[in-house]
Formats: sequence, C-alpha cells, structure tokens
Amino acid sequence: MKTHTFFIEPLDVLFLRGNTLFGHAGSYGESAVPPKPSVLAGALRSALLATREYNLAAFARGEVPDPEIGTPDAPGSFILTGSGLARRERGAKRQVEPLFAMPADLVLDQTCSKGHVSRLQPTALHSKLGSSNPMPFVAVHAQAKREKVESGRWLTISGWKNYLAGEPVHRSDTVASTCLWKTETRIGIGLDAAKRRAADGQLFSSEAIAFLKSNKSEIGFFATVRGIETANAMMLRLGGDGRAAIAHQVPLTLPEPDYGAMAKSRRLRMVLTSPGLFEGGWRPAGADMSGTFDLHGVRGKLKCAAVARPEVISGFDLAKGCPKPAQRVAPTGSVYWLDDVDATPEALHKLVEAGLWSKEVENPVRRAEGFNRIALAAY
Repeated sequence: MKTHTFFIEPLDVLFLRGNTLFGHAGSYGESAVPPKPSVLAGALRSALLATREYNLAAFARGEVPDPEIGTPDAPGSFILTGSGLARRERGAKRQVEPLFAMPADLVLDQTCSKGHVSRLQPTALHSKLGSSNPMPFVAVHAQAKREKVESGRWLTISGWKNYLAGEPVHRSDTVASTCLWKTETRIGIGLDAAKRRAADGQLFSSEAIAFLKSNKSEIGFFATVRGIETANAMMLRLGGDGRAAIAHQVPLTLPEPDYGAMAKSRRLRMVLTSPGLFEGGWRPAGADMSGTFDLHGVRGKLKCAAVARPEVISGFDLAKGCPKPAQRVAPTGSVYWLDDVDATPEALHKLVEAGLWSKEVENPVRRAEGFNRIALAAY
C-alpha cells in the first residue's frame, strides 16, 4: 500500500489536553505537545470519512465499512506509522523537517553549552548493590561531578541521523521547546443547554498551545500514513474544541540506519517513536520474562532498558459517545538494548515496518492509531 506524509498546519491555538480529569469547577486542563498519535490519526480518519459522504450514524454503528478506514471496531488498511512535531521552511522550497523526542539514553547537562550530548551506558552493578531492576545491566549516566539535566529539547533531523548511526549528538542538533511554542491560559465556562445559560459552578481553566512563527519556518506536526490511495489537502478538526488545521501532503524521507551493519554486529538499540502499549507493562512485545526477544524474524537478548515513568492514554470514542479505556503506556523515547541479535537486514527492516505488534495484533485499533512504532539505532 502507498505511504503518504502530511504536514499539519494549525490555523489557531490548540487545546491538546492530556489524560487528566477535566471539567469540574476550578479544574485545569493541561495540554500535551505533541499529542498522542491517536489524536492525529483520529483527525485524519475523520477528514477522510467526511470526503466519502457516508451516513455517519450508520458508520458509527459499524454498518458502513470502508476498505481503508474500516469500522470503529475493525480498522481497515489505514495505519499511522509515524507522527510528531515538525517545522516547515518558508519560501520556495517549503521543506519539512521532523523533530524527535529526546531518546531516554541521551542526557543534556545544563552546564554543557558545547560539545556532545552525554549518553547512558549499560553497566553491570556491583554485586553488593541491590536493585529491583530485572535486567542484567542498568543504564548509567557517568558524571565527573553532579549536574542538573536540561529537559524540554527536541532532536533535529541531523541529530536523529547521528543518533541512529551511533554517532555523537551535539547540542546544536537540538532545539528548545521555547523556540517552538508558547502556552496561554484560557478561562472557560460550562453551559447549561436546557436553561440556555452558564452552568452553576462550571468555571475552569485550560492550557492553549500557540505555535511560534518566524521569517524562516512555521511549526506544526507531521503524520505518515500507510494504507490509503489518495491524499489531497484536508481540513482537520484537531484536539479539544475542534480547532482548525490543514493537512498538506509533503515529500519526506526519514533517515534509516545501516541494517546490514547491525545484523553483522549482532547488537542494536530499539527506540520507541510513539508510546508503547505492551501487555508486560514496560517490557516490549516480543520479549518474555527471561529477556529473550523474538519478533518478526528478529531474535536477541534484552540486555538493558531505559524507560521513564509510565503515561496513561485514553481519549474519547466519537462513534460510541464515551471515553476510551485508560491504559498505561511506555513513553515515547524509551530505549531497549538488544545483544546476540540473530536477524537479516530484511528482518530488521520488517520489524520497523510492523512495529512492536505480534502477527495476531493484540489491539488492531491502537495499531491503526500509531502506537508501538520504533526505530533501530546502532551502539
């Protein structure tokens, strides 16, 4: 099936609310940037559905299947294979550059104004040190002196390319969140539809995201979709309150590592490029309790993992008119080290194409929404 990449350009501020309770008197709706891939997948699927002039009520009941979109409970060929922040050049070229969440094994010290970004290394603990870590190695950040770690930065395409190749990443390969967007607090008032007035005790605050524009570039999102034949420009309803955005089809080729060199070295890093929804919690699909990894023709031994605190995904099911179940996920940027890898370059490429889903696909809906996507990096 064809693969299409979109640059999603917001036309207004966005309310990208995270998975926290919101709507009670005095509550605060904090936004998440970038949104979970399901937000972009849902906006694109809805826009495609609108162009096909189906009876939306019948589609919501599962009575009008579409070969690409499928039904609410059984997705078709549409799969979101990549998404995230992006910036687009102004002028004639209009090239799009994706921006990537910092992998969990990269550390940027606040006092490090120049030079390389530090990297966590799998290290065996001393035999007298106890730990609840089930892996044989622990990801360690060795420092000559204690320094605070800087957060809120994103990898540029050059930094991502160096990271995948196992090369040093420089501070100049990162960009700060403050250069991409700013937040604004908006006050909302709940409405009583029956009385046609403001509801009592329904005053709340929400966080609006305003992307910054400059003479050189504009900020938005990229989304790569596999399994659709046509891809014209589409108007989207994005995030909370359905704010307007335009999805433009753009040419974009993401860098890939040398799969042949990985197969020869028999070691690699798996990096989550979207949240990971795994039955084993933090443990990726394909890995058992002993650490043996076997998925899509790639076999190896899970040596070490760098996974931040779990996040929670949910969302609202428009077809059923109710919230989706809340589920824990491993955050984007989590890193897994594999040793003793037995795989061909073709199998490694297939693993990336398929994502961390078994052949039976545990959750087809979440797969279509873009979860469990990975990249492979050398080490």
